[in-house]
Amino acid sequence: MVDVTNHTLVPEHSVLDESTIETVLDEYDIDRTDLPKIKRTDPALPDDAEIGDVIEIVRDSRTTDQAVVYRLVVD
Repeated sequence: MVDVTNHTLVPEHSVLDESTIETVLDEYDIDRTDLPKIKRTDPALPDDAEIGDVIEIVRDSRTTDQAVVYRLVVD
């Protein structure tokens, strides 16, 4: 089976710790449930991602070099 996390077109996904999550939520003045969702079965997620975790995704961007987005892991 192919490991999609090593593919060049899959951006970096990482699980955030609680203090970083609070900083992000405060910065955007939102609740955790207001974040866009990503399913736990998504093959790009890190193996240690669990339901309720917040994932940081760093994508290449033509306008800002890198774009950072956040997703809430759901069932």
